[in-house]
Amino acid sequence: YDISEYRRKHMKKYASHEMFRADNLPAWRIRQQSFREALEDAASWLDEPDHRVAILDGPNVSRAQREEIYDLVYTQLGFRVMFIECVCEDPVFLERNFKEILQYSADYRDMATEEALKDLTLKMAHYKAQYESPSLGSHWELPCPMVKVLDGGEGGVVAHGVVGTKESKILAYISTPRPIQQTLYFSRHGESEFNVVGRIGGNAPLSPRGRMYAQSLAKHIHALNLPSLQVWTSTLQRTKATSAHIQAPQLHLSELDEIYSGECENLTYEELQERFPRELALRDHEKLKYRYPQGESYVDVMRRLVPVLNQLECETNVLTVSHQAVLRCILAYFLETPVEEVPYIHVPLHTIIKITLQGYNYNMETVKMPIDCVDTNRAKPLNCLEGRTREEALLTLPAHYESVANLNTLTYCT
Repeated sequence: YDISEYRRKHMKKYASHEMFRADNLPAWRIRQQSFREALEDAASWLDEPDHRVAILDGPNVSRAQREEIYDLVYTQLGFRVMFIECVCEDPVFLERNFKEILQYSADYRDMATEEALKDLTLKMAHYKAQYESPSLGSHWELPCPMVKVLDGGEGGVVAHGVVGTKESKILAYISTPRPIQQTLYFSRHGESEFNVVGRIGGNAPLSPRGRMYAQSLAKHIHALNLPSLQVWTSTLQRTKATSAHIQAPQLHLSELDEIYSGECENLTYEELQERFPRELALRDHEKLKYRYPQGESYVDVMRRLVPVLNQLECETNVLTVSHQAVLRCILAYFLETPVEEVPYIHVPLHTIIKITLQGYNYNMETVKMPIDCVDTNRAKPLNCLEGRTREEALLTLPAHYESVANLNTLTYCT
């Protein structure tokens, strides 16, 4: 809940640093209103079932504001409050931070660079004049966890009162240095023999076209001449074979293995509909949470990916070669895709995906390599009810071949 976004709803166009002066009462009232709206929305969201963590993003430089947050969230609602203070004093870090704000903040989008820099400097001066430290000598102003991050973590992190799993994970997350400039690459494995015939899961080898993609991928990656390149793959043979020609250190992680379909492993969708029509209908109805018999769900995959995601955030120039469901989860994390859309993100075969950190967000680019392959993306059917017809269940099934040997004859079956 970004307080600045609430402020922009009341003031469509940013005027100048003057609105942040302590003696500008009309602007102060708008900022206070924005602060309270964001706080109340965050508290309302947190009060809903299954909601665990709400982030209130804003300066909150005054002791009165912090006490108001604590009173509503802890005293009235009974939730823990954790304050995270970011202190920037290093001139080099400040300059870098200012450049990022000027480039990406909506307030300075239509302002000349020199004018924007002057305005931002004065805005920071106003905040500094109003700042009240949460530290009161040898103790803190409120009986709750307080964390101080110095120069983006480069100057260290000071923590007080942090207890419990969630707070410890948050502390670990913000204590880990992250690259300012970051580029990550992703690719599914080359087309596998199971892809060709429409089978799911398993540990199939690459098809002839998949082996061609492996050569093409290596050539493309080598041409980029990426410094300190790393390659991460799953433990399955199709990802290892896809990255085999790339000259870089390789790490094989079970967390990157494809979603495990349990009793449904190695089956085609036609066979799934024939043997497990109820299971297929249940999965189509709630693909995110559905767990295969003796297998996994997308939620399970997301959970096992947490350590990989945490590490990826600290890296740059990593090529991750994995699988459709896994890459859907990873890309959704970095691109902030709504969780209900994750199982339907299109991650095609024989495509290199590049994401680059730009300011506060990641930008995605794709390169489709000129090597034919099947399409494995199955859209959600219109009818997801038990008892539907075979035709309704298989309506959105992508075409596939009868066998790998039929690749030359282009004979499809559905």
